[in-house]
Amino acid sequence: MNIQAHAVQGMDGYLPGDRLPSRWSPRSRDLAQALGFACLVLCVLISLFFLGFLIYFIASRGASVISWEFLTEAPRRAMTRGGIAPAIVGTFYLTAGAILFVMPLGLASAIYLCEYTPKSYLVNLIRLSINNLAGVPSVVFGLFGFAVFVKGFGFGVSILSGSLTLGIMALPGIISASQEAILAVPQSYREASLALGASHWQTIREIVLPSALPGILTGMILTIGRVAGETAPILFTAATFYTRGYPDSIFSEVMALPYHIYALMTEGTRPELQTPIAYGCSLILLCLVLAVSALAIVLRQRQRFSYGS
Repeated sequence: MNIQAHAVQGMDGYLPGDRLPSRWSPRSRDLAQALGFACLVLCVLISLFFLGFLIYFIASRGASVISWEFLTEAPRRAMTRGGIAPAIVGTFYLTAGAILFVMPLGLASAIYLCEYTPKSYLVNLIRLSINNLAGVPSVVFGLFGFAVFVKGFGFGVSILSGSLTLGIMALPGIISASQEAILAVPQSYREASLALGASHWQTIREIVLPSALPGILTGMILTIGRVAGETAPILFTAATFYTRGYPDSIFSEVMALPYHIYALMTEGTRPELQTPIAYGCSLILLCLVLAVSALAIVLRQRQRFSYGS
């Protein structure tokens, strides 16, 4: 017995399963843990500081121009008077069109990659390509949309071209977020459903997707924030410098808040009057993104609570 125990002893003289003595004293471990938590709290406070400073910086310069007329009227007098109603409507159309295009396509792609394709080198290569595509600069997507949708398909500078371009730009993010949410669903859920006689599609529809929906909504929140604030893609495909009216079809060009801010700050003729309007547009855009994100978070929490109960 001693010979066998000696044979399995390591170089340090301890048997397998023995609890090795810690090099850290209890006081040192407590100090290291306290320092670790302090660093985490400091990182959170720094992030909140910069976020709060950004909101304060924009709000303090843009709140003075916010009024009912500013939200409901069209711009006039070379965009030095009036409001930004056409830009708000155009931003809503472009964002809604992109989400309506990308959500079914991205979710279907994620379901197919996670549930219907066997693990292989090709599938891993596809997933890697999707992740790499998410890092492509937005101006590249703008040029792609201009070449394909504006010129190739003949849609012209329009809501349709801009929405499709924004949707393609957001597609990799939606696929990646949906894949992570679907893969996070425990395999035992699927096995239990199949054991009860459900088909593969019934299992996906009734078990996998409800469980993965909070993660999918998280990806949608990030997508909405990115789509609503992009300037480069719509610069070539959808946005116009100035218009007094509202779009009457999906083939109409529109004003949009991101491009309107860019136009006011770079191409304006009265910067002393247009700069406060640009800050006001920035504040409205920030509020719209935060409102949509808050709505999506509420829906996510309700879904998580209802499914958990």
